Amino acid sequence: MRGAMSTMTSRSAQARAEHSLYGPRPATARVSVRDLAQAKATGDVWPMLTAYDAITARIFDELGVPVLLVGDSAATVVYGYDNTVAITVDDLLPLVRAVVRGSSRAMVVADMPFGSYQSSSATALQNAARFLKEGGAHAVKLEGGRRIVEQVRALVESGIPVMGHIGLTPQSVLALGGYRVQGRGDKATALIEDALALQEAGAFALVLEVIPADLAEEITKQLSIPTIGIGAGNSTNAQVNVWQDLAGMTTGQPPKFVKRYADVHGVITEAAKRWCDDVVQRTYPATEHTYS
Repeated sequence: MRGAMSTMTSRSAQARAEHSLYGPRPATARVSVRDLAQAKATGDVWPMLTAYDAITARIFDELGVPVLLVGDSAATVVYGYDNTVAITVDDLLPLVRAVVRGSSRAMVVADMPFGSYQSSSATALQNAARFLKEGGAHAVKLEGGRRIVEQVRALVESGIPVMGHIGLTPQSVLALGGYRVQGRGDKATALIEDALALQEAGAFALVLEVIPADLAEEITKQLSIPTIGIGAGNSTNAQVNVWQDLAGMTTGQPPKFVKRYADVHGVITEAAKRWCDDVVQRTYPATEHTYS
């Protein structure tokens, strides 16, 4: 009896693995909005990572990460700005193209930067179309709640999949007065209303950033679309992070929600130092690195 139960458990685990969004598998088709909706229905939890170039996109894609975000976080980790406000559509488009070329299975989502969608639905449509037509992205992400509902609706009705983003919205960091937890106390109701409004407008998923865990859990329960947490506890349908943060590529004190899984900054520093030392000491290039 115990052996039969063990076999059934093993088969159940195998079945879950075969239907999981996350994990390496042949790239028969890109992950779609429908796949994410199915994952929500079955309770399948999945990871989303940022990517900004073809090499890291290929690594994450081969690993089986189902969604890659070309985030406006490129402003800080690629272009060296202090925040995400300065980055433009033209800055992001080459990065989107690179990530699309470097992947074959993942859905590639392009972040729409500050100023590219807030003024009108027409402006939002024009810029979102560029990400799909020129960049090859499969969806776009917009920050904001009820104030951008009309833009979201216009994009969705035009055939552009939209991922929403509420809570701490980095593009509004100047207005928010810094990177602070959002949705505490009587402000929780407003975030729930924002989430429901974005779902009604047609968003296929929703990022919840830096909000109390119990609020994220409540929003996740109320929505029929997937929620993606970043600093929002462990009850969301997915988690997203900037890959440089989790890999220890960035320096300084990380946000509370960041867990560092490696010291890539240290590895690169050591490798570069050893190479520089070899060059100065004329031990590189050696005979085995030299053409006769």
